[in-house]
Amino acid sequence: MIQLQNLSIQRGVQLLLDEANLTLHSGWKVGIIGSNGVGKSTLFQLLLGKLHADAGDLLMPSNLTLSHMAQEVVGSDQSAIDYLLDGDLRLRELQSELQQAESHHESAQRIGELHAELESIDGYRAEARAHQLLSGLGFKPTDATRAVASFSGGWRIRLNLARALMCRSDLLLLDEPTNHLDLDATLWLEQWLKSYPGTLLLISHDRDFLDNVVGHIVHMSAKKLTLYKGNYTAFERALAERLSQQQAAFEKQQERIEQIESFVRRFRAKASKAKQAQSRLKELERMEQIAPAHIDSPFSFSFQCSDKISSPLLTLYEANLGYAESAVLQKVSLSLTPGERIGLLGPNGAGKSTFIKTLVGDLSLMSGEKSTGEHLKIGYFAQHQLEALDLDASPFLHLQRLSPQATDQEIRNFLGSFGFFGDDALTEIKRFSGGEKARVALSLIAWQKPNLLLMDEPTNHLDLEVCYALTLALQSFEGSLILVSHDRHLLRNTVDRFLLVADGQVSEFKGDLDDYQTWLTQRRRQDKSDESKTEDTDASNNRSLTAAERKEIKRQQAEQRAALRPLKQLIEQDERKIATLELKLKELEEKLSETDLYSAPRKAELTQHLEAQRYLQKELSETEESWMERLEEYEEKEAALSQMG
Repeated sequence: MIQLQNLSIQRGVQLLLDEANLTLHSGWKVGIIGSNGVGKSTLFQLLLGKLHADAGDLLMPSNLTLSHMAQEVVGSDQSAIDYLLDGDLRLRELQSELQQAESHHESAQRIGELHAELESIDGYRAEARAHQLLSGLGFKPTDATRAVASFSGGWRIRLNLARALMCRSDLLLLDEPTNHLDLDATLWLEQWLKSYPGTLLLISHDRDFLDNVVGHIVHMSAKKLTLYKGNYTAFERALAERLSQQQAAFEKQQERIEQIESFVRRFRAKASKAKQAQSRLKELERMEQIAPAHIDSPFSFSFQCSDKISSPLLTLYEANLGYAESAVLQKVSLSLTPGERIGLLGPNGAGKSTFIKTLVGDLSLMSGEKSTGEHLKIGYFAQHQLEALDLDASPFLHLQRLSPQATDQEIRNFLGSFGFFGDDALTEIKRFSGGEKARVALSLIAWQKPNLLLMDEPTNHLDLEVCYALTLALQSFEGSLILVSHDRHLLRNTVDRFLLVADGQVSEFKGDLDDYQTWLTQRRRQDKSDESKTEDTDASNNRSLTAAERKEIKRQQAEQRAALRPLKQLIEQDERKIATLELKLKELEEKLSETDLYSAPRKAELTQHLEAQRYLQKELSETEESWMERLEEYEEKEAALSQMG
């Protein structure tokens, strides 16, 4: 049992919890929700013992084994598999003790006891379990032996998640674990957590994920912790029932329900697939019931469509998409008409990002034809767009640059719909969190009134209120939409049909998300079967190859590796530069922490340090953006080579 008794936490001048009380029982799976900044991650730091309460008590069993998902990974030459195995501390201790006992020729009884304990913690299957975790989270078999430093930031976060799951724990703390996952890995993690035997505390903005995993919700609001029994939907309904009793709330509720019902009517008229239509309608009807839970949301933005629209907006014919001479997708044909709403499904690395980048124009066709309508106007959201923001400019300045003729009040009113009120609209973006930067990027897209939205994982870093507002905004958008997301709730409520990106092809997926989960399960079974057959036949196949054939295969593989080497060197160059810049920034921050630096005699020195910090932060941001783009290209090319070979 975990108990918080009259507990208060203050960070700086902000009081996050004020005499809060909470009791959690062993074995519960609990979702921790609340708007950004209320203290969800701070609560985790308290449970981990990394900070202490300012008042009140935290009561936890002394023998509780905790595991948590770190948000950063320091690059190292250690292999991914060893990094995971290190997460099981008792396993490593036993392996070390056993090695010492055997090397020092200790008694057979002692060695036998160590072997027995190793057996009791399933230590002999530890490496197999680690491989299963890596596979479930989307890593390729060859990734197990790669150095941790060779993975991109998002994949290092996945390694952190795998390491947290590797640890045999009584209490598991996961802070936004799906942020860097695709839909496939999210579905796998969901199943894993359902069978986790310990106590789980989960911070997440993915409502379907919460619905399917947790049995209790802790709502952090007004400096208190309120416990609700049931999943996230049950919490919303309970909150909605309370709020809808108020007359003012009721009036706002009716407005929100009318928005949703309008979308339901529009969808009914267009639905052509009975099963998917019924699934969507049930989901939308549920949204009507829970709408009151969001009536006090500060977010009310929308995406207005441009006045001029071409038909078709964009066409691909027999197009090969990819990088250099490596085709990721082949013979892709698509005619995108106004008002179409498409969700992209497919395994990680199959080419969804390649497809989106080609539509945007960031990638040229390798072959085939692409034509765009005269009035095509694209709004593109991807995670690297956040890094492209001018960190020294405010949201207000970003919009003012786009439309110098707009009045200050027009810009302020517009930014207010995205939650930027008062001084927030004038604050430099470098001071913003990831979620706030995402809202700025969304506001820039909405301001320009596109007629085609291309959105690649738009809900990463957004809290539940913003996700809900984004869902409503995409529902009411009258233009075309192509969406990649691990958020099933967003997909169900905003798209009409799905395209499957897999095995080098883009084809229509005839089914809903439940059918896709079934497809994934069958594919994993088939992949395992194919791997087994490959292992069984490798030897005989090799014997059947002539020496000349084996030499030709090796030559082709060498050429493919050589083609990737210059890009890999640029990535490593970026990584070294990032490490150097981070070290310089750390040294500067240490200097800036000196209290007497802020005295009048040292004013010039302070100004110099602050200017150097600003310059380094900008250079670091630009280098990280370059690094991320090159890594994406490298991973796409590597995936294409894997498909070829």
